[in-house]
Amino acid sequence: MAANTVLIVYAHQSAGSFNAAAKDATVAVLKKQGCNVLVSDLYEMKFKATATKDDINGSVKNPEHFCYGEETMLAWQEGRIASDIVEEHKKLQEADLIIFQFPMYWFSVPAIMKGWMDRVLTLGFAYTPEKRYSQGTFRDKKAMLSFSTGSHESVFSPNGINGDINVTLWPIQNGVLYYCGFQVLAPQIFWAPMHLSPEGRENLLESWRSRLQGLLSEETLAFPPAESFDEGKGFQLKPEVKEKQADSPFGLTVGHHLEKPLPPHNQMKAGV
Repeated sequence: MAANTVLIVYAHQSAGSFNAAAKDATVAVLKKQGCNVLVSDLYEMKFKATATKDDINGSVKNPEHFCYGEETMLAWQEGRIASDIVEEHKKLQEADLIIFQFPMYWFSVPAIMKGWMDRVLTLGFAYTPEKRYSQGTFRDKKAMLSFSTGSHESVFSPNGINGDINVTLWPIQNGVLYYCGFQVLAPQIFWAPMHLSPEGRENLLESWRSRLQGLLSEETLAFPPAESFDEGKGFQLKPEVKEKQADSPFGLTVGHHLEKPLPPHNQMKAGV
C-alpha cells in the first residue's frame, strides 16, 4: 500500500467524539503502512454546504434561470469555480481511496458532508451523462462509508423498526459513489458506540484497525455494469440480464430487485 493516497472526508464537530477517534485510527494505521493520508475536516474548514451562485467566479450564463450543474460545469471548464472546490478536486484527483467518516444523521450523511458531495462532485469533473456508473470518471478509484449509528444493529434489520440497512445505504453507495464510477468497498459501521462502555468502543476501533491492514485489497461491492441497461429503451435492464436472474430467489440488487425479495447483505458484503 506504500504508493497509495487516501483522502478522508470527515464530518464531526468534536475532537472528543467516537468519529474523531475512528478518523485518527485510520490516519495512524494507514500512515504506518506508508500511505499518504489527506484529511478534509469539514467543520474545522468551515466548509460551505450550500450549492449557490457564490461557487462561480464571474458572471453566470443564464442569470434568469440559474442551473447549478450546468453553470458550475462551465465555470470548472473555464477555471472560474470557487477555490475551496478546486482544492477538494485536487485531493480527489490524487486519492486512490476516499473514506467518508461521519455520524449518521437522519438515515444519511450530515448536511456539511452532503454539501461536499453537492459542490465537489461537479458535473463535468466527477461525472457526465456518458461517464457514470461502471463507465464513470472515478472507476480507477475506491470509496467507502465509515460511520456511527445512534441505534443498535438489530434496529436496522429487515424486521427492525428502522428497516433494512441495505436499503438505507443504497442511495449513497449506488446513487453517489458508484454513480461517479467509484469501486465501492463494504461500509464500516460502528453500531451505537454511545451505548457501549469505553472497552466496547475500543473493541470497535480495534476491529477497524484490523480491517485497515488490508483495506485496499478487499473485494468491492457488486453493482450491475452500465452495459446491463439498454440506452435505447430508457436505460432499462436488458432482457438477457433479467433472464439470467430468473431462477434466483432474489433480485439483482437492492435497487434492481425485479419485484423479488431483496438480496441479503447486498450493500454490506462484497460479491453479494
